[in-house]
This record gives sequence, structure tokens and C-alpha cells, in this order.
Amino acid sequence: MKRSGPLAGVTVIELAGIGPAPFACMMLADMGADVIRIDRPRSAGGGDLERIMRNDGIVDRGRRSIALNLKDARATEAVLRLVAKADILIEGFRPGVAEKLGLGPEACTARNPRLVYGRMTGWGQSGPLAQAAGHDINYIAISGALHAMGAADQPPLPPLNLVGDYGGGGMLMAFGLVSALFEASRSGQGQVVDAAMSDGAATLMAAIYSLRNKGFWQEGRESNFLDGSAHFYGTYACADGKFVSIGAIEPQFYALLLERCGIDDPAFRNQWDRTQWPLLKRRLAEVFRTRSRDAWCELLEGGDGCFAPVLSLEEAPAHPHNIARGTFVEVDGAAQPAPSPRFSRTACDVPGVSPPAGSQTIELLVHAGYSESEARELVALGTAEVAGAVE
Repeated sequence: MKRSGPLAGVTVIELAGIGPAPFACMMLADMGADVIRIDRPRSAGGGDLERIMRNDGIVDRGRRSIALNLKDARATEAVLRLVAKADILIEGFRPGVAEKLGLGPEACTARNPRLVYGRMTGWGQSGPLAQAAGHDINYIAISGALHAMGAADQPPLPPLNLVGDYGGGGMLMAFGLVSALFEASRSGQGQVVDAAMSDGAATLMAAIYSLRNKGFWQEGRESNFLDGSAHFYGTYACADGKFVSIGAIEPQFYALLLERCGIDDPAFRNQWDRTQWPLLKRRLAEVFRTRSRDAWCELLEGGDGCFAPVLSLEEAPAHPHNIARGTFVEVDGAAQPAPSPRFSRTACDVPGVSPPAGSQTIELLVHAGYSESEARELVALGTAEVAGAVE
């Protein structure tokens, strides 16, 4: 499978799941890695959440898929044969589950000492919560991140599942894997990468903890300049019910924003007087309600007032800047985020769609060292499954 991108030539084994581990694999696939997803046979079923989250064509894009029944020792052997030819393996099970399947770090590195073994969990491989169930909202809760989000008179508001699952989880995992792969290229030895979403969410809070340690960040929600308290950093409703965002923190940008909005009220001159923020926020809200969002875009967009319209998921791909940058691509008639970041010399492919489970089962079994007849025998035995074989 020929790929382009800075990770072309790197092979990743993904033990299929949902959430941040597949997102890390998407990032690696976007960068050109050959990601081989070990899918559960469709005959094994799956819960509602798995059906919703899996094979969505975006997070699971750019893979090859082999469907194996990992309760069968012959399937475990097939995975280990693939591991022997791989650079990275990623699993997102609770601690100990991969070992029960015969696919823990010890078994895998016995076949391939250079293997980088990625373990993606919510709480990490150790600690009193390691075996507890949880989701993004729980992992960001113990990092301090969730406490800081939302209105002062309301419960903390989760920021979708971006901070735990994808920022502190998938992206942290991808960074860790590439770092370990770089080290392995020098030492000749692989290692285990223990990526916990609770750790990653805390890492993402580094700047906020820094502000707190300097005495510049208060504990209460909506009482700081980045959490919706300040009039110069927030969102405002327009005359048409749509919204705009303002982030004029620096004094020169703040002055320009006031000038372009025609605001000469002396009360706005003391930008950092926290006692005046509620009043100034109400007054600025009145100003933005005088025009439509498009009218504000015409007046402010592209200048130094730190302004952008708040776009819906439908609107974002059509924004001129996103079009010019190629921020979104169209695959099978639907928009999806393009691979990022950009590279000057090793450009990435347009991502392919998510393959149905078992799309490359025979091909990958042959890659693992089986003859085609042996591969088809494993399918006949129910150890492996080919896409479309189960209705």
C-alpha cells in the first residue's frame, strides 16, 4: 500500500476500538503510515455506541482492515505475525485486557523487539482509578480543566469531548508514539507508551496552571479573561441571531476593535479593570446586536480586531479562508477535515474512506506470511472474516 506523507513506510497495527485510539491512528494514517486495523468480525455484533462511532469514514479513514476473532488462538497468532513486520501497535483496552488476548507488550515485543507499543486509556496503566470505567468528562474533571469551563451560575460545561478524548488522548498518543519511534530508530529498542487522557488533559492545562501560580487566574468560573468573563474575549449575538467571536486581548488590537465598532465610551478605556467587565460586556453585546453577522464580517473580518464569525458545521467548509487553505476536503460527496499540519516536502494524501471490517483480510493474511489457501482456510474456520461474508 503506497502512501505519501512524512510517515510513509511506517506500519501501524490498530486493535480496533472507539474514541481516542482510533483518532491517534487517523493522525498517523493522515501522515502516510500504513495502518492495519484488526477489526472484530461483524458476526460478533457490537453495542449501539460502537455502531455509531465506528466506520464513520472520517476518524476511521485511511486504514486497511482485517477481521479476526481474537478469542481464537489462531487469530492471535495472525496478529503476532503482523506485529513482527510492524513499527507500532496501538490498543485502547482497559489495563490487562490485551494480555488476556495474548497481545500484551511482552508477547508482542518477543516477536518484534523494536515495536513501539501504545496503550491508550482514560486513567493510565497504574493508579487507584486504572480499572475504573469512565469517559472524557470524567478524565478532564480530575485535571482541573472541567472546573474552569462554563458560566459562573451554572454547573461546569463539557467542551464536547475535545479535551480528553482527542486533545489529551489521541493527539498525546500520536505524539508519544512518534517520539518513541524516533528513539527506537537510534536505540533499536521499542518501548511502551502509556497515554492517559487524565494526564493529557492536565498537560493541556499547563498555561492555565502557570497563570494561577502567578496569581493571575481565579478559581471561580467566568472570572478570568479567557473563560468568558472579559468583554474583549467572548462571543456575541448579532441582529440575525447568529454569533461572532472576539479575542482582542492585546491593547493595540483592543483599541482597533473599539475604533472599528465606533465605540468612544470612556468606560472602555480601562480594559483590565475586572470590576467593569460585566458592564462593558453588556454594552458591547448591545453594539453587536445592531448588525447582522455578515455585516460584522464585512466590517471586521481580516483586520487586527481579533474577530471571526461563529460558523456551524455546515458553514465552516464553505468559508473562503478554509477553502483557500484546503482545511476541508470532500470525500464521497461529504466534507471532512483535511490532514494537518502541512509539510513543505512530504505532502499527505487526501484521506481515503474507512474500509468495512475485513476488506483486506486475505491480502493481509498473505502479508503476514500465510499462503492464500491457508488464509482462506482461516476464513472457513471462522478465525477470520471477509467483508460482506456476513449479512
